[in-house]
Amino acid sequence: MTKTSLICGSLAIDTIMQFSGRFGESLLADQLHKVNVSFLVPTLRTEFGGCSGNIAYNLKMLGGEPRIIGVMGQDCGPYLERLQKLGISTENIMIKADSYNAQCFVTADADNNQINAFHPGAMSFAHENNVAKAGPARVAIISPDGHEGMLKHAQDLADIGIPIMFDPGQQLPMFNTEQLIDFIDKATYVTANDYEIEMLMERTGLTIQDMASRLEALIVTRGEQGSEIYTGGKRIDIPAVAADAVLDPTGCGDAYRAGLLFGITNDLNWETSGRLASLMGSIKIAHQGAQNHKLTASEIGDRFEAAFGYRY
Repeated sequence: MTKTSLICGSLAIDTIMQFSGRFGESLLADQLHKVNVSFLVPTLRTEFGGCSGNIAYNLKMLGGEPRIIGVMGQDCGPYLERLQKLGISTENIMIKADSYNAQCFVTADADNNQINAFHPGAMSFAHENNVAKAGPARVAIISPDGHEGMLKHAQDLADIGIPIMFDPGQQLPMFNTEQLIDFIDKATYVTANDYEIEMLMERTGLTIQDMASRLEALIVTRGEQGSEIYTGGKRIDIPAVAADAVLDPTGCGDAYRAGLLFGITNDLNWETSGRLASLMGSIKIAHQGAQNHKLTASEIGDRFEAAFGYRY
């Protein structure tokens, strides 16, 4: 059986700027109806991101076989070149020549408050990218992407019989009750953080136990409190792995999901898969940016053994 994982989701460039002052010193509470401010940002960096790019990056590092299903724009060159150098297939990335890549512009102040602007760009055309063209796969993840694209990919994957991991992320509020229940019913696995699972329960009227009963596994991450995997009528508690440093949480959830996908495609049990996922999140948080941590599969194995006392 193939070990390929299809990674459906966004590909984005993050432009991150640092303002040395405080936003509150420039924003007057009684004048917010006519804001016209400018922030001097002496430092600026760009990072490769987007959920599918981040997941694929981590899965490839583990020795997995990711195949990205995404859409990029006319400014795709540097990102495509990076993916190709990493050995990640770009064959199923659609290019929209009249659009730009999805981009997030982040300005942070001295208190780490943020003012963000997100341009979806080419991501809005995700529904035009045909999942079936990517070929067979052991599993596919539907991570945050264009609204129509997420709906269409779920239907297409269900039609061709590839197991789905549904990861709604920040796009969860876009879907109504019926759509969310349909995602759950089509999925084999659902993963959400603590905030998202509360919203899923509120939107669908389903409890954690209700959702888990419809799935092979429901995975809930809770940051430094670890995570939970509900499968086969039981709950498996996964401990958080202490990080070398806590520098940047961006992309930690994507790193975690890569660990889950590696576990599924390599027939690891759920406890081991969850522990590997937890370790990947811990490794990521110790680095700035979502794709700047670099380890070999062997080095990850060593860290896993040090944390849990056995080799996966």
